[in-house]
Amino acid sequence: MDKLVSNIVFTKNRPLQLHAYLESLYRYLPAGLIQTYIIYKAELFGREYEQLFGEFPGCVVVTEGDFHSDFLRVLGRCDTKYILFGVDDVVYFDGVDFELVDRTFTDYAADIFGFTMRFSPESLGADESITKLTVAGREVYRLNWKKGRTPHARYPFELCSTVYTTELVRKIVNGTMNTNPLAGKLFSPSSALVKALGEGPWRRSILKKFGFFFSPNTLESWNCRWCREHPDLLPDFTYFQRLCASAVQVNMVNTTTKNTFDGSDETTVEALGAKYKQGYRLDIDFVAANRPTGPSCGLSHFRLVKK
Repeated sequence: MDKLVSNIVFTKNRPLQLHAYLESLYRYLPAGLIQTYIIYKAELFGREYEQLFGEFPGCVVVTEGDFHSDFLRVLGRCDTKYILFGVDDVVYFDGVDFELVDRTFTDYAADIFGFTMRFSPESLGADESITKLTVAGREVYRLNWKKGRTPHARYPFELCSTVYTTELVRKIVNGTMNTNPLAGKLFSPSSALVKALGEGPWRRSILKKFGFFFSPNTLESWNCRWCREHPDLLPDFTYFQRLCASAVQVNMVNTTTKNTFDGSDETTVEALGAKYKQGYRLDIDFVAANRPTGPSCGLSHFRLVKK
């Protein structure tokens, strides 16, 4: 069966949560239509990740060396019509018919930016102006991200559970990047100069100045900023049907940012890595039975079961 969607997911130090992402993804979305690429930042839990990758042998695993170059290589391999991004703390608890997604892109090709599974009319609330449409006899909704009133609605490019055309993703990424050959030679993440700077603030400042993203966070935020700065080059509407996925956030988003749903010592990456080794997994049935009402949630939806 030909693949329709390339799923690019990013992970670091969270094998238990990545396992939940992959298990729930393939439970609620059509596995036969999806090719998953995992960009894996090797730091902790090497054996646990090795076990995980063995359980999902259809995934292509790329061990991160230079995030900028690694991501571009993966993007270059994507030969599908669509791209779906993911991060390792997202959990699916429902799905949307991909035939409906494909039909929506076909019927509204002129104005669709993306089809997200993190929105519903209820989750967006009364502040947003939502249009109800019918596609292939089923209800679909849309909102104009350029006129959004809430932070979620105004955030056009995100790495969690939104389907984009591969063509549009490449357009946005190319718009963000510095294409000057000399800048690439001197200031890319793989250059001798940048490597000599180590991981300090100067390195990040130089990469940012010359348009070389160095993490999933900068990939998302810089591309989102480019979209906001160039709205006339992009379609107007984000489409959706229902809320199908949520980021179950119980530990640090990255090494510097503590998220608002942060848990306790029992949910640090070290504690959850040990739990994963002992055979514990996130209870996806519990998440589905207690459906999140927004694109992010916390400990109230985080329950482990031993398998």
